[in-house]
Amino acid sequence: MTLSTVELSFPDDLLFQIDQIADNESRTRDVLVRNAVEMYIKSKNDWQECFNIGQKIGSNLEISEDNVMDEIKAYRKEKNQ
Repeated sequence: MTLSTVELSFPDDLLFQIDQIADNESRTRDVLVRNAVEMYIKSKNDWQECFNIGQKIGSNLEISEDNVMDEIKAYRKEKNQ
């Protein structure tokens, strides 16, 4: 893996928190920030995959975004009866 160096600016209070966590976990600041960015990207990708699956299912069932809340309410009403 090739690494590139970038310069980032953080507010002092956020940098202080980053340093505290890095110290508590015996990691360097750059490893902590890199791991945080990796986790953020994975989370965004996971959510996008969920949305894509939802759109595909909705398309297959011919349900639009406008119908989603109606479908949820109907399901909850039926479930609670």
